[in-house]
Amino acid sequence: MPAEKATALVLRTTDWSETSRIATLWTREFGKVRVLAKGGRRLKSAFENALDLLTLCSIVLLRKSSGGLDLLTEAQVVQRFPRLGQHLPALYAAYYVAELLNDWTEEYDPHPNLFDRALETLRALGASRPEDEPVRVPLRVMRFEMQLLTELGYAPVLERCAGCGVGVDEGQRLMFGLAAGGVLCLACQADQRDRLPLSDAALNYLRALAATGEGWRRLGEQADGDVRRLLGQYVTWLRGRRPRMLTYLEATVREAERGS
Repeated sequence: MPAEKATALVLRTTDWSETSRIATLWTREFGKVRVLAKGGRRLKSAFENALDLLTLCSIVLLRKSSGGLDLLTEAQVVQRFPRLGQHLPALYAAYYVAELLNDWTEEYDPHPNLFDRALETLRALGASRPEDEPVRVPLRVMRFEMQLLTELGYAPVLERCAGCGVGVDEGQRLMFGLAAGGVLCLACQADQRDRLPLSDAALNYLRALAATGEGWRRLGEQADGDVRRLLGQYVTWLRGRRPRMLTYLEATVREAERGS
């Protein structure tokens, strides 16, 4: 079988034997793949440090024709994200991005646009920068969550009622329906059990996160906590379980709220 090249983010690795390792990679060309890296645990392996978690690397693999693991034959580091080792909130956020990619996607289902957005997020979270250029970790992660939901067909309905379809706007005592997948007008709220309060500030924040362009970068922090909790509950409801890293992210937001 011919070898195939790809650009990959390392999402997860596990030891397979005394010398080999299994890696879950998110590739731009093929989507998620699981590979066997023979000799990947050796100190002087052919992969060097390219299989470290959250590393961007160029790879060569042999795809299996029926089941089983693909065989990784080459992996070279393209980029690392040094700030992740120095800033705990950014590290938690990067782990959360990796968890979403791993849990929400199927093997060999490529989403090159989502790959680019994930890489953009990791570069923002993990790039070295002067201390006077802080990254707003919650904002970056919420933007990626909205991009992931949109790419996979779960974008929340924000311009009209998700129940009846009527247009909605500020000042209408709106709520967010988890099962409905978006904003609920006053008339539809009684029919939806899984609903959350939605302030005007949170609605505008969500709309900015979902919009194309760069307007989301100018969002203030007044609704960070409310939107973080709402998106967390929406993601949890859709998957049927709470993401493991979500607890750490929400703790970061609470700490920022106490300090403000």
